[in-house]
Amino acid sequence: MCFNMIVKTIVESLGLEVFCCGDMLDRPVDGGYSGDLLSDVMANARKDNVWVTRQVHQNTVAVATLKELSAVIVVQGAKPDADTLSKAVKEGVPILGSSLSAFEVTGRIFKLLGAS
Repeated sequence: MCFNMIVKTIVESLGLEVFCCGDMLDRPVDGGYSGDLLSDVMANARKDNVWVTRQVHQNTVAVATLKELSAVIVVQGAKPDADTLSKAVKEGVPILGSSLSAFEVTGRIFKLLGAS
């Protein structure tokens, strides 16, 4: 795994939209977690992971904060609402977006991290 990766590298490599916290893209990324079931993410995601999900509600920010995730990447063109973004700014959680599927985003991040 590449342990020198930062969120900004993923944003630039995948052409992600930055919905909020663009000033926090220097966070380290040492892996990722893909899933939409919040309890699963709480049980299995690790600190400094990026979370790939289709969920856009405020609870995603709470889970990301609890697990100390580096960023949340929302897929399939989904857009978080103003309340979710406000909470993300307050908690300092970068919310990013892609029109790609979770499968595609996860695969590209996996490759970027040099995982095999």
